[in-house]
Amino acid sequence: MTNDAPPAPDCRSTTNARQLAAGFFIAIALLLTAAACDALPGAAILSSPAPQVLSAETSGGGSGAVLVGTPSGYVPAAFGSPLDPTPTPSVTPGPTAAPTLGPPLPAPTVVVAVPPIDFPAAQATAEARGLDLAFTKIGFHMGPGGNANGIGDYFRKLNDAGVPIFLKSADAAGPIYEVQQIMKANEAAGREVPHVLVFRLTDPKYEAPFYNRDLTPEQAAAVSWQVNRDGIPRELEKKYVWFETLNEPGRYGDNGQLQIERLGRFSLATAKLAVAEGYRYAALSWSTGVPEREDWEHPAMLEFLRYAGEHPDQVAVAIHEYSLVNEYIGNGYPYLVGRFQDMFDVCDKYGIPRPTVLITEWGWEYDDVPEPEAALEDIAWASWLYAAYPTVKGAAIWYLGPQFGGIANRAQRLIAPLGDYAVSHYFLYDPGMGRIDAGLFRPHPPTLLANEALLTVPTPFPRPTAMP
Repeated sequence: MTNDAPPAPDCRSTTNARQLAAGFFIAIALLLTAAACDALPGAAILSSPAPQVLSAETSGGGSGAVLVGTPSGYVPAAFGSPLDPTPTPSVTPGPTAAPTLGPPLPAPTVVVAVPPIDFPAAQATAEARGLDLAFTKIGFHMGPGGNANGIGDYFRKLNDAGVPIFLKSADAAGPIYEVQQIMKANEAAGREVPHVLVFRLTDPKYEAPFYNRDLTPEQAAAVSWQVNRDGIPRELEKKYVWFETLNEPGRYGDNGQLQIERLGRFSLATAKLAVAEGYRYAALSWSTGVPEREDWEHPAMLEFLRYAGEHPDQVAVAIHEYSLVNEYIGNGYPYLVGRFQDMFDVCDKYGIPRPTVLITEWGWEYDDVPEPEAALEDIAWASWLYAAYPTVKGAAIWYLGPQFGGIANRAQRLIAPLGDYAVSHYFLYDPGMGRIDAGLFRPHPPTLLANEALLTVPTPFPRPTAMP
């Protein structure tokens, strides 16, 4: 996180924390009803207007019955066990006539089943209906130290079930290497599970070239890429891992000037260098609440987005999405969590393929997470949102690493329940293209906030400037 404060929902400003504090009133929007389902022991009920119970044979996955529905708000969790490498800018053409998109696609349908789910059969059934299947995309952010007890069991549970793992690690290569080896073992067995791994080095020297104003963006990219590439631990293989080189650069530079053009040119040049050498590059790593929509429309940023959209397996846009309050992940939606939809809307406007998105930090506050049951409700809603967008590959819960008020001890309590949720839920979505309508996914506040008049921002501003 950076000093860029998030916007209030009504004006999208990113510079004044008081705009969040102005907040919005929370009313009772959802009354969950309970129903018994013997075939789903331990599962909570979907907040769906009219859920449909299907047999496992009909749904194509899992044993016993499944419950299918499109949530109008939260989906309560099921708990179980505790090549042009030349770094020179080019002239960006004017807006491309974008294809006319149809109406927004329907929101995904969530499916709950008793594990193990036969995901290949479920995929085949979905495709026969003109749909596609998405997994739970929420994972974890790790670092050196902290508390990640149980993470190995979590890795094995998801991999054995065929569910992709999303994992970000700063400085600690061990967890990334562990999943990398799982991927290699899968390959040797003729099996593919598309785990997503992201790694970053946090020493200031790795970001310093970008901030050296004596260098052009392209010169800075050349220096930055070399120092970052050379610092990557040798055990990590570029075939399996995405690499970040920046962290929350901010809209404004240290000279007080907008740096959107510099960021766009730097990102494009770095991406070309990474692609030329066979690496996977995750650019930008915006903090929550930035950038503004008009920043995506800057010619230099559009040029980068087009290159990223044309290289989805090698270039990604990294972003961070936080609610900034512990009580409610939907705080400020869609200007905090869900802000990526603005970028996709801009891409659609200019006829640019929607790029790969890696949400390399995700969560509530920088030093806290909710209790597991409340956290899983939030995770379920966010999983439903991200399932609608196949180029969003995942989000990493902040944080299992050290410092930050001992947040790891609280985040660690989410490992087992998230693993249980991931292997017992999936989402069916329309794989076509429709106009962006963030309102389709607008969350309802959990009932525990029914009598709260106002949500404020409890974490201090300015935020810490040194964040993994």
